[in-house]
Amino acid sequence: MTIDSPDLGGPRAYVATSSSDDGYRPPPRGGAYENIVLAVLFATFGFVFFDRLALNFLSPFFKDELGLSNSDIGLLGGIPALAWALSGLTMGYLSDRVDRRKPFLVAAIVLFTAFSALSGLVGGLGSLLLLRAVMGGAEGAVLPLAQPMMIYSSSPKRRGLNMGLVQGSSAGLLGGVLGPIVTVALAEAYGWRVAFLATVVPGLLLAGLVLLLVKDLRLQHPATIAQDRADQVPVESPERAAMTLRDAVRTRNVALCLAISVFYLTWFTTTQTFAPLYLSEVKGFTGGQLSSALAGIGVAWVVWGALVPGISDRIGRRPAMIGFSVLAVVAPLAVVSIDSPGLLFLTLAVTYTGLGCFTLMMATIPAETVPRHLVATCLGLIMGVGEIMGGFIAPWLAGVLSDSFGLQVSMFISSGAAVVVVVLSFGLRETAPSRVGVA
Repeated sequence: MTIDSPDLGGPRAYVATSSSDDGYRPPPRGGAYENIVLAVLFATFGFVFFDRLALNFLSPFFKDELGLSNSDIGLLGGIPALAWALSGLTMGYLSDRVDRRKPFLVAAIVLFTAFSALSGLVGGLGSLLLLRAVMGGAEGAVLPLAQPMMIYSSSPKRRGLNMGLVQGSSAGLLGGVLGPIVTVALAEAYGWRVAFLATVVPGLLLAGLVLLLVKDLRLQHPATIAQDRADQVPVESPERAAMTLRDAVRTRNVALCLAISVFYLTWFTTTQTFAPLYLSEVKGFTGGQLSSALAGIGVAWVVWGALVPGISDRIGRRPAMIGFSVLAVVAPLAVVSIDSPGLLFLTLAVTYTGLGCFTLMMATIPAETVPRHLVATCLGLIMGVGEIMGGFIAPWLAGVLSDSFGLQVSMFISSGAAVVVVVLSFGLRETAPSRVGVA
């Protein structure tokens, strides 16, 4: 038989002989395993965001001690994004190329945990930049590895919901809700360095859970193909199966998702980097007020991270992207205009809907557009382009402008980026199985 290779050269030969029966058995679909892999990947990606956002929540504690400016903080917020981009591009392609995922995932968890903890030992901007860059590189590998595993083991009716839980709700619960509460509490009680060092324990625990409970996924293995036939998985059309990466990038949905990722990452990274500083320096929020107000972002992630993809399973991906992105426009403006921590919490909980849309534009829509041997590659490409432009360059530029014109500029940049997302989303082609007649 022949199986399409993820490289640009097209299909390659993979002969299913007796020697290919190496004992590998693909992970099951649905049932108990679907829930097990969902729980483990939920916790894993959630902890990725706990680590990534810890620096933003702790910046009011170490900014003066390390002598940092707003542009320095913007650079620190953006450097993990640059590393995410390069890592996502590389790991998405590599995992498709060698057709292995679990070993890379375990290694990535161990590495980002170690370098996040070491951030508590830095003495200045240079060393912190270096550690956050390496940490971001390891974290960037997680999503292109985790989402194909979740896609494969999900039943079609739960695909969007499961992907949203892994990518959106997990980040909200662990990174957005628990993140500001735990990190700020540790920093106030023991210092910001201890808050970084404490991340090593849950990280190593999660690496062990992936090692023990999650099965490797090899999409091109003969055993996987045989299971697809047994499960009556719809066969891809010859045109789609023969698609190369160049062809995939030229499709309307992938091209639009590449553009959308730039502006949505601008919205996300700029808000996350500068909202804590704006609330503490301009509005004078205390540590408790800061953590309680920003916990609204975490609540929104938990709720909307699952609801947006779940709702899109029913109403379609395109209308969900448009409607929920309109709400996302409001969130950065609320940071500037609302002075009450309680009211700000409620407003952010209602309007911070973007992470649910992240799952759609970065994973679900591309996965339903391109052949499966290109899913991780395209996911890494979309994430990579967005992280470089919107996650790295945008917060640095917002920091420079904030030094000159005030921190409120960063929130206006975030809101404007979400407006662009709304406009671009009108061009998407529908891919939801319930809307296009695919089981």
